[in-house]
Amino acid sequence: MRTYGQLLRTPEFTPLFAASSAQVAASTVSGLALGVLVYGATRSPLLAALSMFGPSLAQVIGATALLSAADRLPPRAALTGIAVVFGLGTAVLAAPGLPVWGVFAIVLGLGLVSSLGGGVRWGLLNELLPRSGYLLGRSVLNMSVGVLQICGFAAGGVLVTVLSARGALLVSAALYLTEAAITRYGLGDRPARAAGRPSVAETWRTNARLWSSVPRRYVYLALWVPNGLIVGSESLFVSYAPEHAGMLFAVAAAGMLAGDVLVGRFVPAGWRGRLGAPLRLLLAVPYLVFALEPGMPVAAVAVALASVGYAASLLLQERLMALTPEEMSGHALGLHSSGMLTMQGVGATLAGVVAQVTSVTTAMAMMAALSVAVTLALAGGLRS
Repeated sequence: MRTYGQLLRTPEFTPLFAASSAQVAASTVSGLALGVLVYGATRSPLLAALSMFGPSLAQVIGATALLSAADRLPPRAALTGIAVVFGLGTAVLAAPGLPVWGVFAIVLGLGLVSSLGGGVRWGLLNELLPRSGYLLGRSVLNMSVGVLQICGFAAGGVLVTVLSARGALLVSAALYLTEAAITRYGLGDRPARAAGRPSVAETWRTNARLWSSVPRRYVYLALWVPNGLIVGSESLFVSYAPEHAGMLFAVAAAGMLAGDVLVGRFVPAGWRGRLGAPLRLLLAVPYLVFALEPGMPVAAVAVALASVGYAASLLLQERLMALTPEEMSGHALGLHSSGMLTMQGVGATLAGVVAQVTSVTTAMAMMAALSVAVTLALAGGLRS
């Protein structure tokens, strides 16, 4: 499968694409609104970063307790239920007078629920498409993330200005409920991919089996750590330039979109193995310019260029699927998603702490330097 036409003719791909798009739009608007709301209330770069990316820390709990359900629940019911929970939780976040600790309690709870969503969604994608079509399908979904984040951060900035941060959160809640409706009425009622009941013990057993493979272990680390450290830099956009944060997030999404189109559609299979490390380095190196405290035009160019490097994750996911049995695909992709989001939360926390004791630009450059170091350290294991 090499063309978009073939992909869009695949049964159930279009409703999955539409539901995923609604989810991205909702999370984009709500993330920006929460960051503005918390920073306005606390003036803390750390708390603002944590409000946007800290919920990802809850993914580590889901990865160790819930992931066995990714292949053991009917996909339509699971995705619909998760979207409804997010819609209701986001509506509560918009309540006036909600204390900051209450905001964090809710978003951490939603982060725990979302740890299951990645495994269910990407496992279903792997089930809908042949192995040869997974990279193209995932790249199209990533492209929708890029487009919707460009539009979502721009629209989110307008919504925050016109409706306030709480009004933007209510719009986000409506988008989550739209996702639930698309999932419920657009997807077929497929059975679970694996037999048995989900449990914490089964989650631990499958995690151990996935982690026991040295090649898979290197792939997971390369998927999680360089990406998470750069998201730490991104989590400081609001603190770096409160009036232009939406624009910086938008150009980051544009860069990611360009990388996904290039790698997902145009890069020949024979080149993919050689592009992984250069793309992971590209993801980090441009952020080193923040050590010089650049003006907004230079900062925007650096962010856009760096975000092309996110396409490295497509190549690593394709490699992960080649190393993983079919019946474990949902769990394996869920572990990737949960680990990646957890490391994004770790990166945001680390960046916020460094920004508190040094400066925002110093913290952004330090995250980039750490990402480069990790990519170089993993290069040998990925080659072998």
